[in-house]
Amino acid sequence: MWQLVEEQLTEAADVLRRFTTPENCARVETAGQRLAAVLAAGGRIFSCGNGGSMCDAMHFAEELTGRFRDDRPAIGAVAIADPSHLSCVGNDYGYDHVFSRYLQGMARPGDALLAISTSGKSPNVLKAAETARGMGLYVVALTGKDGGPLAGLADTELRVPHTGYADRIQEVHIKLIHCLILLIEQHLVPKG
Repeated sequence: MWQLVEEQLTEAADVLRRFTTPENCARVETAGQRLAAVLAAGGRIFSCGNGGSMCDAMHFAEELTGRFRDDRPAIGAVAIADPSHLSCVGNDYGYDHVFSRYLQGMARPGDALLAISTSGKSPNVLKAAETARGMGLYVVALTGKDGGPLAGLADTELRVPHTGYADRIQEVHIKLIHCLILLIEQHLVPKG
């Protein structure tokens, strides 16, 4: 069984290594700078995704409103994950609208959206990105595979170069989320 473990860890490291190109690192840096600029101007970052990607969206928001590595003031981020909202909108309008409807009620021009979909094809994430673009939000998409339709809706797309199972893509997404948080903190919170 140790061979299975070694195979899984080796494949995960390979996917991360393939993502780590100068072009992708520059895209992550751009996204971090732009998200920090949104926050510095008084905006908020909303995040959304399904399943494990929702957990990642929640992790992103809680690290900003709570704490990542060092003590600092809270940073304005909201994961669209309220069960009462999701069940209400899912029941009344359909699950495809659960994220976009939230943005319509809560987001303002100048805010940002972190849209997470390993396939880039999740209908509710696509509607959220479309709504965000229409409202004047900056959209960062975390994708995988071929990026799907979400790639074309993002201002900055961070695509994991993997076409297999979604867990490999999600493993890199969490690394990217941590990089974005670190970049946001570096821009917003002076050291010392």
